[in-house]
Amino acid sequence: MEDFQFASILVSTIRYAPVLIFAAMAGLFAERSGVVDIGLEGKILASAFVSAGVAYTYQDPWIGIAAGILASVALALVQAFVSITQKGNQLVAGIAINIAMSGLTFVVAQYFFQQGGRTPDLGEARLATVVLPGSDLVAGVPGLGWFWTRLVGGHSPLVYFAFALLPIVHWVLFHSRFGLRLRACGENPHAADAAGIPVQRTRYSAMIIAGVLCSFSGAYLSIVQSGFFLRDMSAGAGYLALTALVFGNWRPLHTVLGCLMFGFFAAVQIQIEGVDLPLVGRIPGSLIQMIPYIVTVVVLAGLMAKSVAPKALGKPFVKSR
Repeated sequence: MEDFQFASILVSTIRYAPVLIFAAMAGLFAERSGVVDIGLEGKILASAFVSAGVAYTYQDPWIGIAAGILASVALALVQAFVSITQKGNQLVAGIAINIAMSGLTFVVAQYFFQQGGRTPDLGEARLATVVLPGSDLVAGVPGLGWFWTRLVGGHSPLVYFAFALLPIVHWVLFHSRFGLRLRACGENPHAADAAGIPVQRTRYSAMIIAGVLCSFSGAYLSIVQSGFFLRDMSAGAGYLALTALVFGNWRPLHTVLGCLMFGFFAAVQIQIEGVDLPLVGRIPGSLIQMIPYIVTVVVLAGLMAKSVAPKALGKPFVKSR
């Protein structure tokens, strides 16, 4: 039974991590360019609602995902306008987006669907899972069948896309001309400007990319995991993604490992809820739900002083004359 439970935790970790990976990769682009993206939570909620609502209306998950991208990018551009063009406080801009989307998505969902601020169940409009070649042949083989059909296979296309992002993002940031310019804008925008790099345009590009990536996190929540939109269903995923960035020192591989760590503890939380544990007994559900956030506090307390953020992070760029 214990082996089965641990196997379930591993599978749940793989299925929960993409929510954080997409958001963390979005934050990685924004913050490497010098913009604090604390508005990840709001963009996740907006894209989750729009994706679910449009997917239900047209009964097509891919149309829903496309609509979610547009919603998230629109918010990213608003955030970029305030933070980059108007040189406003980046933290305030992000928090404003989070608060606004928490209320607005609920109100609009109630207006259109009249179901208490949620969307109807998507049913056939949810993304189908991927069945890997040879799954039927190895399904009955102990160990191998579980590994191939449940741990590696049997997931949504967005799960595979999330993990495929790691080498793509690493190459873009560290082996492309755009990535070099992006990192220069986050480290020393005045030197980048002197070298002829358009700092504001580069930061806008980073925010657009962040909007696109963050939209997949919201779409995954509503179209894959839940099959509907529910108020505040992100449950702090945007903040956990930012914590993973700190854990990963703003580097793709370590950030993904941080996302997997949080995904693991979220899976443990689900697994032990309602279970009588040896010497402890049954832990109250409210305490179990605190596990990912306790881990967040511990990670921040232990690693904040050791993490080195981009030097110009959060600082508006004023062009020298």
